[in-house]
Amino acid sequence: APDGNVIITNDGATILQRMTVTQPAAKMLVELSKSQDVVAGDGTTSVVVICGALLKKTQELLDKGVHPTVVSDAFNKAAMKACEILETTMAIPVNLDDREQLLKAATTSLSSKVVSQYSSLF
Repeated sequence: APDGNVIITNDGATILQRMTVTQPAAKMLVELSKSQDVVAGDGTTSVVVICGALLKKTQELLDKGVHPTVVSDAFNKAAMKACEILETTMAIPVNLDDREQLLKAATTSLSSKVVSQYSSLF
């Protein structure tokens, strides 16, 4: 920490918040992590790692002379395809009369970082 204190954590959002970042793309990653933390409360490290990998591949394409518009269009197509796959092949219909299936869904949801900190209340 800037004040000389040592902070021990495995929380990506906490690590990124404590870092002094000046590079514009790195600042964007810190903001991405903050947004993920606010919206989902978990997955901050994952979104930064995925975004970093995408930025790296983007830079490789730009270095090869691929026009930025082509890269941007490809990202848009990939995002639409990803949404299509999530909606059609990865979504699992839930029968509201199937108690076991509902309990599995609830257990998965309750295992998130945000909820697990309040697990003593359940």
